[in-house]
Amino acid sequence: MNMNNGSFIVESSGERLDKIFSERFEDISRSHIKDLIVSGQILLNGKKVKAGEIVKTGQLVEYSFEDIKPLEAKKEDIDFEIVYEDDDLVVINKPQGLVVHPCQSTQSGTLVNGLLFKIKNLSGINGVLRPGIVHRLDKNTSGLMIVAKNDKAHNSLAKQIADKTLFKRCYLALCEGHFKNYEGGIESYIARDKKDRKKMAVSDSGKYAITNYKVIKSFEKYDLVEFSLETGRTHQIRVHSKMLNHPVVGDDVYGHAVKGLKGQLLHSYKLSFVHPSSGETMDFEIDLPEHFKDFIEKSCK
Repeated sequence: MNMNNGSFIVESSGERLDKIFSERFEDISRSHIKDLIVSGQILLNGKKVKAGEIVKTGQLVEYSFEDIKPLEAKKEDIDFEIVYEDDDLVVINKPQGLVVHPCQSTQSGTLVNGLLFKIKNLSGINGVLRPGIVHRLDKNTSGLMIVAKNDKAHNSLAKQIADKTLFKRCYLALCEGHFKNYEGGIESYIARDKKDRKKMAVSDSGKYAITNYKVIKSFEKYDLVEFSLETGRTHQIRVHSKMLNHPVVGDDVYGHAVKGLKGQLLHSYKLSFVHPSSGETMDFEIDLPEHFKDFIEKSCK
């Protein structure tokens, strides 16, 4: 396999090393770039550093790694519902089992492939593999997602998420057992699990996370719970549910697999944000998907 060798000078200060490298090599996933930095195949001023190292103007970035097959996001006719669309954005209802964007292990059949097929224009801020993607849902989490059609809209929506004020997300989940309190909040730091890098875990460090919850209905074995996010960490609801010893039903990563279910019963059912052009508050709400309602009907008393 051919080697990819080269170097470049940092033109401006303040960015992370992995970010500026990904901007030059859009076909390489951010996770793979991190691996290259960790393994010393990408150096800063001749030294091995962390992926999150903040670079300075004039520093030298050197790289030497084997060529990998570049990832592409190709147009594919993927089945998902468009709930709302205008010149700036699209609100979609993501079905359970649909991966949001391509990666090394999943290069087709994703939401992004379907967006490229159905939507003419998408924002390019997140690169060629994540066009329009402002926020994510896990593969087996269903429900409302917002997609940006231009960079102005993308920046506005991303700022709303970062400010934790105008962008609101609510989820419904069926959780194992019964919550001690019918309403409350969960706060912790969340980081990568030290034993399994594919999982997240409550930690003494990492990123601060706040999840609010309210029990909507109690069944014999389960509680139907509304979760609202004040932060948007990877697997946040699933990790916090496990922290309370009430994992989401069907979650085979943080709880238990359930026969007949293809994943966790977690659904993004409410979405609220300020429209990036009109300034109007936009509110969306959708019903539970059929697989979720069927399980309640058959297994809950």
